[in-house]
Amino acid sequence: MFKFANPEYLYLLFIIPVAVALFVWSQIHRRRMIVRYGDPELLAALMPDVSEARPKIKFWITVAALGLTCFLLARPQFGSKQETVVRHGIETIICLDISNSMLADDVAPSRLDKSKRIISNLVDQMHDDKVGLIVFAGDAFVQLPITTDFISAKMFLSTISPALISRQGTDINEAISLASRSFTPNEGVGKAIIVITDGENHEGGAEDAARAAAEKGQTVHVMGVGSSEGSPIPGERSGEFRKDKDGNVIVTRLNEQMCRDIASAGGGSYFYVDNSNSAEKALQKELDHLAKDDVETTVFTEYDEQFQFIAWVILVLLVIELFVSESSHPGMRKFKLFNTDNNKVK
Repeated sequence: MFKFANPEYLYLLFIIPVAVALFVWSQIHRRRMIVRYGDPELLAALMPDVSEARPKIKFWITVAALGLTCFLLARPQFGSKQETVVRHGIETIICLDISNSMLADDVAPSRLDKSKRIISNLVDQMHDDKVGLIVFAGDAFVQLPITTDFISAKMFLSTISPALISRQGTDINEAISLASRSFTPNEGVGKAIIVITDGENHEGGAEDAARAAAEKGQTVHVMGVGSSEGSPIPGERSGEFRKDKDGNVIVTRLNEQMCRDIASAGGGSYFYVDNSNSAEKALQKELDHLAKDDVETTVFTEYDEQFQFIAWVILVLLVIELFVSESSHPGMRKFKLFNTDNNKVK
């Protein structure tokens, strides 16, 4: 795939038609002035060393060099470089609850937005690690397979909302089971599953899934988002709240006991998320204790720069332009590059 890293410099190409127009005008003006001085045939005989073609050759060489310089500044790039690098880190898969209850604002600005910020901060702390992202409600699916592409991980966060999953509910069991199957087969590297939820598990089986993950050497941590007092769930319209079938406003509460039980079954820790960043700091300390191992990873770096060839062509053109004089020299006429039969002044 071909692209320009700085395509804005291509606008400089508009200088070329302006330069051509000025050159054509100067040639027309020059011929008019010669006609005013006398007969062009006679003047050509009086000035045998004056070349008609050489100034044009020098001009077009300069134009070509100018055009290539514009392309050079735009930084043409083609393809990409594939490299195998050795990383010394852990593997982490984050399971994010995106059920409607995560829209409650008992944690500012909302449970879901607070969770996104936590994930973003965790990703910022990762360097040689791998991260994956699973979203869940009534169903669970992999939003981002485990990767070292932290930029993509943060980009996916901006698109996450409860609308991604039509079936509402909170199936923590399926989320943990899917995360447990999503790690790489590498052995010796620490593997952690981080579940971010308000703990309203409607499906059951979450403790069994966490226990099964722990048996595979995968630590399950749980971050509980919300308050025990509860909060209404915002509706689709501003100022409205979701209601049950009887017309009562639904109040969602953080189920801390459920979160603690899942973390205990998974051999991990439970962290209560409030409006501070204490939970993510405590989680980061736990992740730092996991075993890190050297893992070879194939990565694709930035596009290969292709400016070298263009730079050499520009250099050759400028050298040629330097050696092409505007007048004919008797000693150089034997070289076709410097010789022209059209040396008449017109």
